Amino acid sequence: MEQLQLLGGFKQKFEQFVELYQSLKSENKSLKEENIRLKNALSAKESELEQTKKQQELNQMAGIFTAANGGNKLEAKNKIARLVREIDNCIALLNR
Repeated sequence: MEQLQLLGGFKQKFEQFVELYQSLKSENKSLKEENIRLKNALSAKESELEQTKKQQELNQMAGIFTAANGGNKLEAKNKIARLVREIDNCIALLNR
């Protein structure tokens, strides 16, 4: 009789353990998915921030060119953009 009670208690504890394991497994899966989603969002925001910084630098350079030459701000931006593209191409060639 005592063995049956022990066995029943063990069975109940084991079932609770399995239930807890399944719950934690499910929670772990959802946390991993959220982690991936947050990493992707962070990467997108970092890329957006980098683009914004480049645009800000371009605007500052255009302002300097415009002030120095007394010319058109749009023309200065285009000239700077061309220079930046040329520099990027040179860097890409050097990295090969």
